[in-house]
Amino acid sequence: MTKQPLSAASLGYGQADKRILVLQLVGAHGSISQAARVAGISYKAAWQALHTLTNLAGEALVDSSVGGQGGGGARLTPAGARLLAAAGQLQAARRGVLARVNGAASPALAGPRTSMRNHLRCVVHRLESAGARDPMVRVVLALDGGGELASLITRESAELLGLANGLPVLALCKATVVRVSAPASGDGPAGEGANLLHGRVLRASRGVQRDEMVVTLEGSGMQLVGFAARPNRLRAGSRVCAQVEERAVVVALAS
Repeated sequence: MTKQPLSAASLGYGQADKRILVLQLVGAHGSISQAARVAGISYKAAWQALHTLTNLAGEALVDSSVGGQGGGGARLTPAGARLLAAAGQLQAARRGVLARVNGAASPALAGPRTSMRNHLRCVVHRLESAGARDPMVRVVLALDGGGELASLITRESAELLGLANGLPVLALCKATVVRVSAPASGDGPAGEGANLLHGRVLRASRGVQRDEMVVTLEGSGMQLVGFAARPNRLRAGSRVCAQVEERAVVVALAS
């Protein structure tokens, strides 16, 4: 059978969360349930990690069996072993690069490569849910310099990221999901599950149906890119508010 080349995307989680760790622990313990226990996550979250890595790699990374006279077990496929070896080499190379740039991870270097234009530095302020059986977790984030932003994610994602109060993270969202408007129209009810952020227009780029707005957020001074429906009277210096749905905000580890 011809080996498929390793996808760079399949290694992208090595610095982002516990997915690569889960794969390592499956190889070490021969059990997905034991890997989950050692990683400190649920069995369901461990399976989610393996499914995601498998989808990104394009081939099976783990062979598993359930029950039977000899009991269940799991082992890495040759592709899984190659993935871990490559992840280790990338980690070593990354450490070497960072050591050459003053020995510290620069946010610009460590940031995820994605089409999302909005990357906001923040820390986890608190985690909210309706109980241990609730499959969703609302992550309330404190923006650097002031202000809050909330993200609605699955419980398994929160576990794999190891989210806890005070953890530095990045809040990501597409510019196309950020609605910018004048305070008179935007200060009303934001609606359930919507974030409302205030600031001033730094730059406005006119379009046909909508205008692109770069907004400097109050307090934090960070910039947020979004769109304002036409017609509008917004220009550089205008006070505005920006709305973004909680379900559209992605949480990523800062390094």
